[in-house]
Amino acid sequence: MDAKNVKDVEGIKVQQIGYKGENHEVKGVTIRWLSKSGQDENGQPEYGLRHFTVEPGGEIPAHNHFYLQTVYVEKGQFECFAYDPETDEVVESKICGPGDFVFSECMEPHGMRNISDTEEATFLCCIGCVYEK
Repeated sequence: MDAKNVKDVEGIKVQQIGYKGENHEVKGVTIRWLSKSGQDENGQPEYGLRHFTVEPGGEIPAHNHFYLQTVYVEKGQFECFAYDPETDEVVESKICGPGDFVFSECMEPHGMRNISDTEEATFLCCIGCVYEK
C-alpha cells in the first residue's frame, strides 16, 4: 500500500504535447502522478491516476492517445473540447465544473482550458489501456 497526500507528490510542469506528429505548447499545466502500473510497448503506464493543476487561462491543446481517459473536475471551471479527427475543427464544447467528468475514447482528439483569468483549477485524470480481444 502507498498512502500519501497529493501535496507530497512532486509536480512536473508540462511544456508540450504531441498531436499528429507535431509538438504543441501546453500553457500553465502541472501534473502529479498519484499512481501508475503496467507498461505498454512505448514504456508508458497502462493504468494511471494523475492530478492536474491548471493556472488561470492555462490550456491543454488538441491531442489524442491510445489509452482511455476519464477526467474528474475538482476545482474551477474548464471549457472542454472534442475535435473532428480529420479537420481538427471543434465539434463539441462544454463548460465543466466541480463534480463534472469527461470521458475520452481511445484516439479521440480533445483538449481543455481553464476559463478563469484569476483562479487555478484542478482535475483528476484516470487513464487505462483496454485491449479488445
